[in-house]
Amino acid sequence: MELTGAAWRKSSRSNGHSGNCVEVADNLPEVVGVRDSKDPSGPALVFAPHAWRSFVRGAGSL
Repeated sequence: MELTGAAWRKSSRSNGHSGNCVEVADNLPEVVGVRDSKDPSGPALVFAPHAWRSFVRGAGSL
């Protein structure tokens, strides 16, 4: 899947001190991309927007 035009932002839950940062691109119409900020040219996971919302909702309750 091509993520050209993705506007990546660091997750508000990422810890900036240890380097464990997740970046999310939720500006694309059909997908939400997730990648490791330490490897921006590496692989990215791609989710349907409804699946990503469900994940975030579930993670927020932890």
